[in-house]
Amino acid sequence: MSTHNAGRQQDRRSISAPPILSRAWLRSLLDRDAGQSLVEVAILFPVLILLLIGAVEFGRLTYAGMAVTNAAHAGVQYGAQNHITALDNAGMQQAATTDGKKVSGISASGSHFCACSNGAASTCLPTDCSGARIIEYVRVNTSATVNPLFHYPGSPATFNLTGQATMRVQQ
Repeated sequence: MSTHNAGRQQDRRSISAPPILSRAWLRSLLDRDAGQSLVEVAILFPVLILLLIGAVEFGRLTYAGMAVTNAAHAGVQYGAQNHITALDNAGMQQAATTDGKKVSGISASGSHFCACSNGAASTCLPTDCSGARIIEYVRVNTSATVNPLFHYPGSPATFNLTGQATMRVQQ
């Protein structure tokens, strides 16, 4: 009978303490390469953070570049409405800087010029193009200087972004 009771006690021990929680299992886990993974994560974590910051900075500069270009398009669309707005350089500049207000320090300049329909140069005088039509154009140039949030060694301290748009004036 004693062997029968000893067998029951052994069955109870194996049921009450699963092998996953045993000390031998924990010791074997710690003896493996678990510490090596922690060291690898500790080494790679700063590199991953730098890559994340670089991606955010690249996206920010791309957004600013698109805003500067779109501001030039807004200014030229204002100037291309008719002959009166084509001569309004201050209005084109105002339209461009208003559209690009998301980028701090944006500047714009508007101009207009003419060409003959046969390809000859014109000064916008009615006598310039003999036998050809005068075609009037407007052009807006925009620029902004953007400072990066983080300065990396070897990268510039500021980025100069430019935009330009040219459009034919409605006749």
